[in-house]
Amino acid sequence: MGPPGPDIVPQGDTDLNNVARNILVWLVIALVMMAVFNQLGDRRSAQAQVEYSQFIDEVKGGRVAKVTIEGHVIRGTRTDQTPFVTYAPSDPWMVSDLLKSGVKVEAKPEEEPSFLMSLFVSWFPMLLLIGVWVFFMRQMQGGGRGGAFSFGKSRARLLDESTNQITFVDVAGCEEAKEEVAELVDFLRDPSRFQKLGGRIPRGVLMVGSPGTGKTLLAKAIAGEAKVPFFSISGSDFVEMFVGVGAARVRDMFETAKKQSPCIVFIDEIDAVGRQRGAGLGGGNDEREQTLNQLLVEMDGFEANSGIIVIAATNRPDVLDPALLRPGRFDRQVVVPLPDIRGREQILNVHMRKVPIAPDVKPEILARGTPGFSGADLANLVNEAALFAARGNKRLVDMDDFERAKDKIMMGAERRSMVMPEHERRNTAYHESGHAIVARLLPGTDPVHKVTIIPRGRALGVTMQLPQEDRYSMERNQILQNIAVLFGGRIAEELFMNQMTTGASNDFQRATDMARRMVTEWGMSDALGPMVYAENEQEVFLGRSVTSTKNVSEATQQKVDAEVRRIIDEQYALARRLLDENRDKVHTMANALLEWETIDADQVNDIMDGRPPRSPKPSASNKPPATGGSGGSAAPVTPSESPA
Repeated sequence: MGPPGPDIVPQGDTDLNNVARNILVWLVIALVMMAVFNQLGDRRSAQAQVEYSQFIDEVKGGRVAKVTIEGHVIRGTRTDQTPFVTYAPSDPWMVSDLLKSGVKVEAKPEEEPSFLMSLFVSWFPMLLLIGVWVFFMRQMQGGGRGGAFSFGKSRARLLDESTNQITFVDVAGCEEAKEEVAELVDFLRDPSRFQKLGGRIPRGVLMVGSPGTGKTLLAKAIAGEAKVPFFSISGSDFVEMFVGVGAARVRDMFETAKKQSPCIVFIDEIDAVGRQRGAGLGGGNDEREQTLNQLLVEMDGFEANSGIIVIAATNRPDVLDPALLRPGRFDRQVVVPLPDIRGREQILNVHMRKVPIAPDVKPEILARGTPGFSGADLANLVNEAALFAARGNKRLVDMDDFERAKDKIMMGAERRSMVMPEHERRNTAYHESGHAIVARLLPGTDPVHKVTIIPRGRALGVTMQLPQEDRYSMERNQILQNIAVLFGGRIAEELFMNQMTTGASNDFQRATDMARRMVTEWGMSDALGPMVYAENEQEVFLGRSVTSTKNVSEATQQKVDAEVRRIIDEQYALARRLLDENRDKVHTMANALLEWETIDADQVNDIMDGRPPRSPKPSASNKPPATGGSGGSAAPVTPSESPA
C-alpha cells in the first residue's frame, strides 16, 4: 500500500487533530482572559469597602490610624489594624480634619495602567472578533485542511489494510458480481497475464442494484483484497456551495490518484453528481454539470489516466448521463441483484457467525420465508432476533426470536397497548378473515402464512401471504386473483357486519392500480390488446420531458376506464360469491382471531378443512389477552343472516 498523498486524509485523523488543536487554542485564550481580568478587577478586593459617611464618623471617633490618598481613592487602616477603602468626593477640608483627629496622612499619585495593558484592553475586542471570523471561515472553507485555499482539495480517503478488514469472504448472495470485481483485483495484481493477449484494464465499473443489496460492501471487499491504494469518496462530496469547487476537487482527486497508480477510486452514490445534463428548467449555469463535465474528461479525455480504475455505485442508473455510461468510461455495469433463496441462506450464515445461534435455527427455512429481502434486510433480521433474545434474557437466539423479528419487519411492530373498541375488533376480525378465506380458496394466490388482528404499524390487522418460491414475473390469472383477495376484506364487512368502514381504502387503491396497469401497461386486456395506453409521467427535472403529451384519445380513454371497471367488478363478484358460499369458515376464523388474536398457517388449514383450529403453539411472544375494551377476547360470534 503506497503512502498517502499530500491532500489525502487517512480515515479522518487530520480532521480530528485540527479540531482538537482549535479547541486547545481557544481554551488557552479564554484562560489568559480570565487571568488578566481577575488581576485587574480582584487584586484589591481584599480591602473592605466602606461608605464615605461611615469613614468620617470613624475619623471623628478616633478609630482611624492611617490613610493613604490616591486621587479620589482613600485606603486606610483602623486602630485595630483592619484595612478599608472608600471613595472620597472633592472635599478641601478633609485633610485638615484628618490631621486634627490625629490620623497619619500619606499622599500618592493616582495609579495608571501600563501602556501595554492599555493597548491590550483597547485592542482585545477587535482581535477577538477577527479570531472568531477566521475560525468560522476556515470551517466553511475546508475544516482546517489548507485553510482558505482548501476549496478545491479532494476529500477522498485512502483506505489501508489495517482500517478495512472486509474481504470477499464477507460478501455473499451475489456470486456473479463478485466474479466481475474479483477480476479487477487480479488484473491489478498481475496485469501481464491479460496484456499479453491484447487486453487492457477496464476504465470504470458501475455497480447497479436496489438499496441494501451490498454495493458498498462489495467495494469495501475490493479494498480489502486489493494490494493497491484505494481511494473512497461520496458523490455529494464534490458539490459545494461555491462555484467551481466540484470540478477542482475532481481534478485534484485524479492528480493524486495518478501519483499512486495503479489504484482504485470508488465513488459512492454517483447519481448525486452524474445526473443527466440539461435537466434544469431555469437554464443558466449549473455547478453540478461542471463537476460532471470534469469527471467525464478525467475518465476518458484527451489525456488518458492509465492505471486508475473508477468504481461507482448507484441505485438510480436511469438518471445518469449517457456520456457517463458509454464504454471507455464505465466499461462494465455490474448488476448486484436482490439475492435468491440460496443467496439469502448464504447471507444469513455470514451474519449468524456473529450471533450465538440455538440448534433449532434453520437458515434454509428463514431464507424460504423471506422472499424479496435484501442483504441489509437480512442483517437487520438477525439483529432484531438478537434483540428479542436479549429482552428475554436468553443465552442463545432461537427460531422463535427469528419468527418474531420477521413478523416485526414484514408486518410492523405490535401495538398491544392500543385500546380498540370491541365492535372494531370484531369488524377487523371479519375483515382479515375475508382476505384469508378468499386467498385460500383461489388456487393461484400465495399461501396464507399468518393472520392477526393485533395492530401492527399503521394497520389494525394484517393477513400475510408468503410465496413458496422466488418470483420474477406475474401471470394474468395471478394478478386477477390478487385483486379478488384485496376485495375480500370489504365484502366480509358487508356480509357479516352489515356495514362499510374506511379500513379497505388501501385495498381499493392497490386493486385499482393493478387493474389499470393490466390494461394500460401490461397488455392483458382482450378488448384493448397489447398496446401501452399510459399517459406520459416522466420526470421533468431529470430531463426526460418538459411538455406533457397525451398518448390516447378521449374515446380510447373511455374504453380503458370501462375495461378497468369490468375487471374490478368481475373480481369483486368472485370474492363475494366465495365468501357467501363459505360463511361457516369465515365465522370460525373470526372466532379464532377474537380468541387468540393471531393464527398461523396450520390453524388456517384446519379451518379450511372443516376441523376445529388447533391451539396456538407455545411461544415466549404469546401473552394472555386482556379483557374488555383494551383488546381482549370476546364472546364467540354466532352466525347471523345478513343481506347478500
